[in-house]
Amino acid sequence: MSVNRRDFLKLAGLTGCTMLAGPPRRSEAAVASVEFYGLLIDTTKCIGCRSCEEACNEQNRLPEPEVPFSSESVFETKRDTSPGAYTVLNRFANGKDPDNPVFVRKQCVHCCQPACASACLTKAMEKTKEGPVIYNKDRCMGCRYCMIACPHDIPKFEYGSALPYIRKCVFCYDRLKTGERPACVDACPENATIFGTRRELLEIARTRIYENPDKYVHHIYGEHEVGGSGTMYLSAVPFEQLGFRTDLGTTPYPEHTSGFLYGVPLVFVLWPSILIGLNYLAEHRNKENNHEEEG
Repeated sequence: MSVNRRDFLKLAGLTGCTMLAGPPRRSEAAVASVEFYGLLIDTTKCIGCRSCEEACNEQNRLPEPEVPFSSESVFETKRDTSPGAYTVLNRFANGKDPDNPVFVRKQCVHCCQPACASACLTKAMEKTKEGPVIYNKDRCMGCRYCMIACPHDIPKFEYGSALPYIRKCVFCYDRLKTGERPACVDACPENATIFGTRRELLEIARTRIYENPDKYVHHIYGEHEVGGSGTMYLSAVPFEQLGFRTDLGTTPYPEHTSGFLYGVPLVFVLWPSILIGLNYLAEHRNKENNHEEEG
């Protein structure tokens, strides 16, 4: 990922021009109102088997977890996603039914208008026309603005790696392109995770709430939060009790973050390039003076 002086200055200059040009446009898929694919996770059906975690690890060639998939001791602490775990399952108390805890998956929700892609200066983070938000590591410049922008704190950076990249769920995009479902969906033994178009999933979710009004909270998490997401949730317990952020509002985050991300970073991106440029000019001038003195 190393670049020489000329390449760095070129990249910094292009980056500055991009930010000076103003905030990015919405993704082509969002503009065209393309039917995104997504997931509906019904937490009332999840039994905490962690089959989704295991399938995700296998599909993405991730390292074996410190706590074996067969061990329930993993639920003693709340876990977050990491470069080595794109999907994690956590257990929460069930106030309505104390004998039956609630298990909740955490992974990228693939926002309809993702802040991470909006903040990315090189299109390393990209919203595809099918719906998944994917990561192109060859385009990444390591700025980590995607991490700052994401309201769900999903993109994770490989701080311990000699060649670090951003890591997160990409919705098994390679499988999706060949007509297959995400690995976590196929692995779920209780059909707690359903794959389909976002419209289909919303119809299923609304039907379940309508037919079982006493069973479900009358809210589909992800339908409207920050403009909506591809991964949505149903629950019998209020979402704030399950670790979900309920203060996000319905406005897509790019509309909130564009001013900050395209203003403040000028200091961090352009200033180093200016200093390097001045240093280069100073060195060049010193060399010319030395040649003149020698001559």
